[in-house]
Amino acid sequence: MTTNRENGSLYTNIQNKIATVEFGHPASNSFPSELLDRLEKELIRLSDEDAVNVIILKSEGEKAFCAGASFDELVAVENLEQGKQFFSGFAKVINAMRSCKKLIVGRIQGKTVGGGVGLAAACDYVMATEAASIKLSELTIGIGPFVIAPAVERKIGVSGLAELTLAAHEWKNAYWAKEKGLYAKVFDSIKELDNEVELFTEKLASYNPQALLEMKRTLWENTENWDDLLQKRAAISGELVLSDFTKQALSKFKK
Repeated sequence: MTTNRENGSLYTNIQNKIATVEFGHPASNSFPSELLDRLEKELIRLSDEDAVNVIILKSEGEKAFCAGASFDELVAVENLEQGKQFFSGFAKVINAMRSCKKLIVGRIQGKTVGGGVGLAAACDYVMATEAASIKLSELTIGIGPFVIAPAVERKIGVSGLAELTLAAHEWKNAYWAKEKGLYAKVFDSIKELDNEVELFTEKLASYNPQALLEMKRTLWENTENWDDLLQKRAAISGELVLSDFTKQALSKFKK
């Protein structure tokens, strides 16, 4: 089932202490601001939900996992305030994932670009199919993945971040992402992926919730400054998106 709603869709299903959060958008599961806002609020809600021990983050359909932020909204940015606002959407979601009291397992079925790579990096454990290639193409349009960079760097290191961002025209395959530490496991098919996600999260949900919370805190130690940091990064991107370089690059894409 794929949504055709302009602002996308977000559904949560809770069973056996596992909350499955599924987002969707007709444009390759990209995120308009409204959908990012809904995802942030949902993660904050689930953080304090006693009926939940573990969260699965997934997207609709069998193709792209996430194409990042909404291209239409990016093109519509006209001033600094709008620019910062646009880029702070992913900043808020990553911070909600970071401070969420529940461990988040990412289920990545297909290609992932830009902010989608940030979402994968902000999960605590990620499983993917071999179709789940990744790309950070921001430099090609005169901006950079500044907001998501701390999350990506935390998983794959500075050298991995450099390789991914500077080769902005290149897709990196799922095995590259696994070797670098972004993905924990890679499977041949979506069916195998789903079986393993189910088994893994059932085990995880059966562990002591207090131990899971302490483990989550341990994994995210020394990231307390991200509330400020990611907002500053959003301002950098917001400024760059107004540059002549970016305006020209975006107008080519629109054509």
